[in-house]
Amino acid sequence: MAFEPGIVLAVTAVLLGCTLQRTSGMGVGLVVSPALVLLIGPAQGVLLTNVTAAVSAAWLTLALRKGIDWRRYAIMAPVVVIGAVPAALLVREAPDGWLELIIGVVLLVSVGGTTLLPRLPAVPAAPAGLATGVLAGFLNTSVGVASPAYLAYARVTSWDQRSFAATLQPLFLTMALVSILVKTLLGSVPSAGASSTALLVAVVCAVPVGVLAGGVLSRRVSETAARRLAVAVVVLGAAGTLVRGIIQFLG
Repeated sequence: MAFEPGIVLAVTAVLLGCTLQRTSGMGVGLVVSPALVLLIGPAQGVLLTNVTAAVSAAWLTLALRKGIDWRRYAIMAPVVVIGAVPAALLVREAPDGWLELIIGVVLLVSVGGTTLLPRLPAVPAAPAGLATGVLAGFLNTSVGVASPAYLAYARVTSWDQRSFAATLQPLFLTMALVSILVKTLLGSVPSAGASSTALLVAVVCAVPVGVLAGGVLSRRVSETAARRLAVAVVVLGAAGTLVRGIIQFLG
């Protein structure tokens, strides 16, 4: 794929992800990760997804700050690093083919889990929050997607949607920053080339546009319609990543 179409694909994914994040509270990782992994490889793609998630979450934390449940945040955020460290080691040690297989499978399972998840029994919020924080830290650092863990937590604790969507933003911001820091310190990501730098600038500049557009569209487009479009994008990207991983693994 030529780089210019690659930038268009990446920016489109960012705009869609930010719109979905604004309407439902999550979506940047699910939509952006498979697109960037296909464009620049698993390690760099997930790192750039983390950067994109940090920028979008910072914007949305400010926009939705009145609805944030800081008590739940305080339970889940500190343990993110427990999951992030082994995930960063996995990214550093695993060959690209294996990483793409892992990312493709996790993304497809995540989509199935978030769309088909049955009703779950209620559990106490505090222990569930600790377990969720560790799992989310691992998923966010390894594949750039942590929302399935939080969605399961919301369901088993009957978390109000408005508060859930708002509180996810500082959680996503914290996880993204932890993931970037841990992977940098552990040497889990190779140096970016000129094309990756240009892609970074493009997607970061697209984030505020996507957030603002999401604010407008959230009043006109249903959450269900946005989710369906995002699921289609994720399935295509994850399938492509999985196929490429299989080819590399067999080759």
